[in-house]
Amino acid sequence: MTRPAANPTVQIDNDKVKVTEWRFPPGAETGWHRHNMYYVVVPQTTGPLLLQTAEGLLTSQLVAGVAYARPVGIEHNVINLGSTEVVFVEIELKSSGQLT
Repeated sequence: MTRPAANPTVQIDNDKVKVTEWRFPPGAETGWHRHNMYYVVVPQTTGPLLLQTAEGLLTSQLVAGVAYARPVGIEHNVINLGSTEVVFVEIELKSSGQLT
């Protein structure tokens, strides 16, 4: 099944962090990818996303304003199977040193 692509907008990309806003229209997906940096997700909307992982399917219930973090190396595809747009901001940390 071919799904539309989720829409990333990079807001900041410097030597410390990469901040990307992700917009998922109904039915959209990221495609399979692996995170090479520790990252934090800050949902802007509330709703479920489906995660395809090597271990199987998982549902992630996003709550607007409630952040969560994930480690390096997570491989997955993120899919919005809902009927409304889902939006979150992803903050990838490039440096293990202090952020200034």
